[in-house]
Amino acid sequence: MTKIINTSGKRKTAVARATLREGKGRIRINSVPLEVYGSELIRMKIAEALVLAPGIADTIDIDVDVSGGGIIGQAEAIRTALGRGILGWTNDPAIKEVYLAYDRTLLVNDSRQKEAKKPHGRGARKRFQKSYR
Repeated sequence: MTKIINTSGKRKTAVARATLREGKGRIRINSVPLEVYGSELIRMKIAEALVLAPGIADTIDIDVDVSGGGIIGQAEAIRTALGRGILGWTNDPAIKEVYLAYDRTLLVNDSRQKEAKKPHGRGARKRFQKSYR
């Protein structure tokens, strides 16, 4: 029986679901290889989880489905899903220590959300300009 790990990551309204299985090191995001996905900045942000745990990604195939939010929110959701997946795959406490020392959001969802708009203004805090006439 093959080993399969399912993980998820969230950032703002973006949700990423990652599936890890034994393979040759292929990483696909919405069926697009990581090498051609998005811009260089996005690829570097996603690859942080892979770079901090060298050699592990060469033996597994990772499929990620991501939806919602914007491009940076999706990238951060993907890296959280990858970090959790790699940690679940290896069960190595040393990798957990490395991830937590580098950036806690590799393992923990960022809980910050956009503040709700209020009815007496154009946003969460801004108010309509006062007028006497």
